Amino acid sequence: MKTRADLFAFLDAAGIAHATTDHPAVFTVGEGEDIKAAMPGGHTKNLFLKDARGQLWLISALGETAIDLKKLHHVIGSARLSFGSPELMVETLGVTPGSVTAFGLINDTGRRVRFVLDAALAAADPVNFHPLTNTATTAVSQAGLRAFLAALDVTPMIVDFEAMEVV
Repeated sequence: MKTRADLFAFLDAAGIAHATTDHPAVFTVGEGEDIKAAMPGGHTKNLFLKDARGQLWLISALGETAIDLKKLHHVIGSARLSFGSPELMVETLGVTPGSVTAFGLINDTGRRVRFVLDAALAAADPVNFHPLTNTATTAVSQAGLRAFLAALDVTPMIVDFEAMEVV
């Protein structure tokens, strides 16, 4: 599995500018408000999910975005959704609970995880994600996020969670 240093080397090799702030571990969206206040841009919440057919999903949204998991499967075309196990999270994204991040897609070499991006987060610039560990936050521009995904050959499904529709 790739580490934080591997992620930064990947971003550098792809020409993606990034800035990282180290901080105490944060495990929930509500933690670290003082850290977030000092960092511009969209701050994220990330959900690792598994549907009833075994398909894995990673949802990256603005921290304040409401996500109705009981309705989401209708929008994204999945079976009913539940949280993926910590073991499966480590196996596919190389992260543990509290550290889930879109940057974890760097470890999904088998492309088992489908990526859903919140339309509000897709409009934020810059965007802030954990760099495979919850003891830091890394900011990249929106263009940098798209370049990261393109380098991995990952096309996000963009969902407007307010309207509950794919855009």
